[in-house]
Amino acid sequence: MSRRDRTDRAAGRSSPTRTPPSHRPPTRPWPEGPVDVPTGTAQVLVDPERPALVTLLVNGVPSSALDLDDPSWLDFEYMQQMALLVAAWAPDGAPVRAVHLGAGGCALARALDARHPGSRQVAVELDAALPELARRWFDLPRAPRLRIRTGDAREVLAALPTASADVVVRDVFAGDRTPAHLTTREVAAEVARVLRPGGVLLANCADRAPLALARSELATLRTAFGHVAAVAEPGLLRGRGHGNVVLVASDDPAPLLRPDLARGVRSLPAPARLLVGEEVARFVGTAPPLVDPAPPLVDPGPSRVDAGPVPADPAERP
Repeated sequence: MSRRDRTDRAAGRSSPTRTPPSHRPPTRPWPEGPVDVPTGTAQVLVDPERPALVTLLVNGVPSSALDLDDPSWLDFEYMQQMALLVAAWAPDGAPVRAVHLGAGGCALARALDARHPGSRQVAVELDAALPELARRWFDLPRAPRLRIRTGDAREVLAALPTASADVVVRDVFAGDRTPAHLTTREVAAEVARVLRPGGVLLANCADRAPLALARSELATLRTAFGHVAAVAEPGLLRGRGHGNVVLVASDDPAPLLRPDLARGVRSLPAPARLLVGEEVARFVGTAPPLVDPAPPLVDPGPSRVDAGPVPADPAERP
């Protein structure tokens, strides 16, 4: 990915209107090397040619990329795709109530706050220290625009009120995969409960050919939602390489059928395809849904056969 090549289009604007590149030192100080956090390390890398462009590494892996001068800017392709999808459900910059399962540097939440003024968002992060560092290092919106909760994503999701969100974003990783307990039919039902009627789930699925995980995740989402879709780069959909598939689930198909959504996806700096209707049905095929593992059987201990009254001890006979 080249942040410099994609900056203007990712921000949704043309080059002449974009803020000129900044060559000032970063305004948010951070240590030169990694910082210890409960789940590992966090580190900020600065673009040497444009110090306003920074990347947050968590355990050495890029987690978020931000432009300190332009909160609407997004670098990661899957986040650009998600921003377009949010705009399809909330056109003309309408505010949204969003829940982000997985926070990191809150790049997407920060961009949605800029693109959809008046939004109210909650970001959930397992690492208790990372959100505080992100607030200190980056200019994140404050509450009530963006609240950050610490905890396991599934546990926090279960505690959220019914019909309280327009958008739920799942972007949680342990290594290079989403934890299995966040991919099941039971979690999909919980997300459907938290979403308002017509709301949308956007899930980041990292997969490689033959995309068996993405297919099974979509089959799983169909158990809880009336409509599913997928967005990914054409090469990945044809079975080449490793990358991100954005999974979409909603009870409202209308935003997915907007012509400007398909055009927008194709016009991204890294052109992508939107699979809907029969296309996504063929993609899913016979992939099985994912379910929670059955609870372990409880050993009741050794059984006792009731053989009637216990004979009296001969010594106690009269």
